[in-house]
Amino acid sequence: MKKRFLTVLTVAIMAVAFTSCKDKAKEVETSEAEATTETTDVSTKYKVDTEGSTIMWTGHKPTGSHNGTISIESGVMTMNNDALESGTFLINMNSINVMDMPVEDEGHAKLTGHLKSPDFFDVEQFPSSAFEITGIETVDGKTMLSGNLKMKDVSNNITIPVTVNQNGDTLAITSETFTIDRSKWNVKYGSKSFFDNLKDKYINDDIELKINVTATKA
Repeated sequence: MKKRFLTVLTVAIMAVAFTSCKDKAKEVETSEAEATTETTDVSTKYKVDTEGSTIMWTGHKPTGSHNGTISIESGVMTMNNDALESGTFLINMNSINVMDMPVEDEGHAKLTGHLKSPDFFDVEQFPSSAFEITGIETVDGKTMLSGNLKMKDVSNNITIPVTVNQNGDTLAITSETFTIDRSKWNVKYGSKSFFDNLKDKYINDDIELKINVTATKA
């Protein structure tokens, strides 16, 4: 009986591990920051609609996960005919919001404050993050957008799969859900990349993100 129980328990653990790996969004390529793309004389300028744009995030730990949003502060992109050419936008780190807990819940304010503290994103010292486009190419039928993501005092180049839709005077860029390794931007709290002997008190380095940007012709 004991042997059967252990076998069932092992299968259950393997099933959970397999599901977690299967459901996890792919980590993006990360490299050193690169030169940004240039705007040409024939390009068309689009201004980011901050009310219609957002970044969704999910963070994981052994006991569960939290998710929320971050607002885009401002941004400009350009199109050359039907092709996305260049762009940059600022991310308002003070706008970090937790969505999986009621606002009136004591834990909501506690978690939000902790994410804004020097333990994580230190928004008092680094109130804005930024993304600057460095290249666009098609790989296996997908549009791959590369850009320098700056958080805190670190800039890394990432490449993410996106869909670009141009409809009249409106431009929309939507990414697939992707993962970044926060340790590469010196976000250290509870990270096994920086601390030993955390046991089950660690927080995963992986942060899942999904970006939705809407812009209108300037």
